[in-house]
Amino acid sequence: MPELLYELLSRPIFAVTLSVGFFLASNVFYQRSKHFPLLHPLITAPPIIAAILKYADIDYATYFAANDLLIFLLGPITVAMAIPLYQQLNRIRSMVAISLWTIIIGASLATGLAYIAVISLGGNQETMISLLPKTVTTAIAYALSEEFGGNTSITAGATMLAGLTGVVAAPTIFKLLKINDHRIMGFTMGIMSHGSGTTRAYEISPVAGAFASLGMGLTGAFISIVLPIVAVWFFI
Repeated sequence: MPELLYELLSRPIFAVTLSVGFFLASNVFYQRSKHFPLLHPLITAPPIIAAILKYADIDYATYFAANDLLIFLLGPITVAMAIPLYQQLNRIRSMVAISLWTIIIGASLATGLAYIAVISLGGNQETMISLLPKTVTTAIAYALSEEFGGNTSITAGATMLAGLTGVVAAPTIFKLLKINDHRIMGFTMGIMSHGSGTTRAYEISPVAGAFASLGMGLTGAFISIVLPIVAVWFFI
């Protein structure tokens, strides 16, 4: 590829346009399919973008770095999710105690399963640190992994996989277990599938979305406090 063209494709404006453009295009098909899980933009857009990067001979690290603006916006977007929480404040107040216990058990279980998986498959310390934050939203997971020497690419991939698993599997699981309470549905998706699950919860109802935001936020806070302590004790 000519050097001028490579430099053009490596610029942030191209990377951001590519990411946002294919997400919006994929979202059109997702909406028209009436939210068919396997057509979620986070499933359909990445393979297309990966193919373009492969054809253009642009490595992932270059593309990732060029998307700094989008990565930066993850933080403010996460904070903005406090708005629907405020709107559902009366409902949330009645479930404070049980919510906290659910966070402690759910987040600990999800992190513990990641630990068991790495140990069982013979992964090294870097892999362990990279995978443990996968339960929280990307902005927090990325920061925790980077702080303690993890591979942020692995962290980003694992976090996305956790999110997609919830988006695809949660509706079926809720149906099989006959769970119809939007508070439970949203809270569960927020804990296990963070931002992706929260977005999916808003498609169910504003109540589900608000409780998903609560679950995601509390899980992020819990893991941000506990994981550094665990990392210092066991890995540093």
